[in-house]
This record gives sequence, structure tokens and C-alpha cells, in this order.
Amino acid sequence: MEISNRLLVAIFIALAILGGTFFFSKALQSGNSSPEFATVWPRSVSIPEFELIDHDGQPFRRENLTGSWQLMFFGFTHCPDICPATLQQLSLVQASLEKIGQVAPEILLVSVDPERDTPDVLGAYVSYFDANIKGVTGDLDEIRKLTSTSSIFSEKSYQGNDEYTVDHSTVILVVNESGAIHASFSAPHIIGNLVKDLPRITGSK
Repeated sequence: MEISNRLLVAIFIALAILGGTFFFSKALQSGNSSPEFATVWPRSVSIPEFELIDHDGQPFRRENLTGSWQLMFFGFTHCPDICPATLQQLSLVQASLEKIGQVAPEILLVSVDPERDTPDVLGAYVSYFDANIKGVTGDLDEIRKLTSTSSIFSEKSYQGNDEYTVDHSTVILVVNESGAIHASFSAPHIIGNLVKDLPRITGSK
């Protein structure tokens, strides 16, 4: 990551934290139980069966999405700005929820660049942000089973000399305990917005 991109990410995270602090304080004062910033899907969409692997090299299937709430984000390790900023934000959201005794969904990064994102590469990447983040990769056709279900867009964008980036959606999906997509957060992602809405979505508030 170039220095300019690192600076951009640092500024982005700093602004997110400042915004999150403000909205989090407002959340504690509000008695409203309906999500204000998330889009709750009219009907939860069940995720189909798929065969992927996590960053520890273990099989990752639909059954791994059941039993707990999860925040699913699609990105890749060569992403210069949005992906690292989002993972940092999600880590802070999780820590904030745990601190106030609320349900803290697990964080899941699904790679849209499996060609370069091997389990080892993903493992080193997600651990940089938080040991609790799980990275998932595998065959592109299997990944598309997830992206097509949730209308996530991803496409290679070549930059010359065989170098490429991946354009992709920045939405955060909220997967419920039954392994179905229950809600989503669109960018820009503000920490306080997620901290405020997630307990309302999971039913812990």
C-alpha cells in the first residue's frame, strides 16, 4: 500500500471514529427500537450451499454461517483503501458492542480475488486488523454463489502489465443465526450507526 493510500485510510478511520462517538452517544439516549441506518430486508434470503475454505485452511460451508449473527463483507487483500478501512471499522464496532454487553456479530471477509488471496495471505491480512476476523476464499464459482444471492458486484479491472484491481460492492451484510441475509448497511459506514442499529437487528436491545 502506497504512503498516500495509508494516509487516506488513516484519515478515513479517524473521521469514522469521531462520527461513531457522536452517534453512539445519541444511541444511548434513544428509546426507538427500529433500525435507523440499516436496511432490513423485507424477507430474509437464505444463502445456498457452497464449498469454500477459511484462512486456516479449514472447510467453510453454509453451516458455518448458522448459530450466530455475522457481518459479511466482500473485499480483497490488495484493496488500497475501502477494504482496510471497513475492516478496522467493523473491529471497532465489535469491540464497542462487547463493551456494553450487546451481541457482537462475528466478522467475515469473503475474498473477491481468490486468485491472489490464498488462505495464508488472507490469514496474515485479517490478523492485522483483529484476531476475531475470519477470512474466506476458494473457487470463484463458489464465491459467486454468495455474491449472486446478495446482489454483490465484483469485477476485475486491468491496469496494464497484467496488473489488476477488483471493483466490488461495499455493502455490509448482516447474516442471522439461521444463515440467511437479514439486513444490510450501505456505505459510507459510520461506526456509531452500526453500534446503534445492530442490537435492534439482533434483538438484544
